Amino acid sequence: MLAPVALAHDGGQGLYGETTDKVTTDAGFALIIFFPLFILVASIIQSKLDKRKTARKAADKSSAEPHGGW
Repeated sequence: MLAPVALAHDGGQGLYGETTDKVTTDAGFALIIFFPLFILVASIIQSKLDKRKTARKAADKSSAEPHGGW
């Protein structure tokens, strides 16, 4: 019951300040830009790690094979 009173000290403006249409629009555009970039970067990182894993497996497999003899 005391939480609404404790949070109402700044007139409802929050940490950023007054929330206008421009602030809301800019936040939306930031999200639209952030998520595709995050997915792109994460995909690139995963691709590089998969290539390293494949190369490591191939190197382990080739070193484990016998090199002639009986």
